[in-house]
Amino acid sequence: MTGTARPSPARTGFAAGARVAAGTPALVLAASYVGFGGMVRDSGLGLDLALFSTLTAWALPGQIVMVELHAASTPLAAIALAVALANLRLAPMATVLMPIVARPGRPAWRLFAAAHWIAITGWMLTMLHAPARPRDERLGWFMGCVLTLWIASLLGCALGHLAAGMLPRPVSLALLFLNPVYFMLLCLQDLRDRQRALSLLAGAAAGALLHPLVPGWSLLLAGLGGGTAGFLLARPGRGR
Repeated sequence: MTGTARPSPARTGFAAGARVAAGTPALVLAASYVGFGGMVRDSGLGLDLALFSTLTAWALPGQIVMVELHAASTPLAAIALAVALANLRLAPMATVLMPIVARPGRPAWRLFAAAHWIAITGWMLTMLHAPARPRDERLGWFMGCVLTLWIASLLGCALGHLAAGMLPRPVSLALLFLNPVYFMLLCLQDLRDRQRALSLLAGAAAGALLHPLVPGWSLLLAGLGGGTAGFLLARPGRGR
């Protein structure tokens, strides 16, 4: 009599991550990409470009920059540079996340491949849920989460492009802001961590003070200063 084979840890993690992403996170991202798809069509660009940018870049702020600059007849080299700068925020996110999902002894190419799917919603969900999982399930959890979100984004993008004109333009543009609002709500779940709470409060205060002085740089400086302040202020209270 043979026992039932148990699924591998990677598959267990993948299924768990997909279940978490398949609810509200996927709906929010799909709605945001409905707005993006409509924006692409309003700019005179085709569905192929909308889907290709989501397949390859999958970072809504950078994609919006691309469409807006193209509509303004900006040179291609300048568009590429602007999109690269907009997506530069993904580099520190990858630096933080990869050691959490890595498993000693596994090939490094798996992490390089997984890093392609780092985007803000999947990153935040993985940071919230993956550390509680066994280490050999974490990479699978991340991939299950982000691939579910990625597919939802592609479907929303196609729907938005095909249905452009059915929604009023203000509504279509408002959908683009669902994702950052949802990310902010996810961040509020993490305020039990003293360091993160201090970073958020310091960054908000710095942003309000800096914006009248240097509006073009206030967000960057507030984020850098707030995160540094939160780290330094929380250090004395942390265990050695």
